[in-house]
Amino acid sequence: MRVASFPGRVWCLAGWLLLAVAVAASASADGPVLTLTEGTESRELTLEQIEAPGLQAVEMRHPEGPEGTFSGVWLDDFLAAQGLEEARRVRFIALDGYTTFLTPAQRREKRYLLVTRLDGEPVGEASLGPLMLVVPEDAAAAREGSVPMTRWIWAISEISAR
Repeated sequence: MRVASFPGRVWCLAGWLLLAVAVAASASADGPVLTLTEGTESRELTLEQIEAPGLQAVEMRHPEGPEGTFSGVWLDDFLAAQGLEEARRVRFIALDGYTTFLTPAQRREKRYLLVTRLDGEPVGEASLGPLMLVVPEDAAAAREGSVPMTRWIWAISEISAR
């Protein structure tokens, strides 16, 4: 009896997975993709709101694989547009819980790009999305291992500023 019901369960599970993928795709297309937290206040942002300061594009290969035109907003422009340019510490949190921090001094050392698109399309989870933070000037050195990638983060789901 278990064997007879197993194929039905597989099809049911496959249907739920397809539905979950469709819902995730539609949410990332026009719904919130980022939680922005300042102190105890949080708000959800869409790609359109994140990209409001103006898209910038760089051609590069990410050390973790994706290659092409990475488009997004310079981190400092994004923070200024959100009224957070004076933040003493900005924390980036990935979907898997990985976290990295940037201070104003670190943000002055390098130019960080908050990537929202790869080759013109929203960055999917398979390509390290929905958002990633990269240092375009360090891409080649990061691939070679001559500079650390400790502040490169992908699959960003939340940015918290203090």
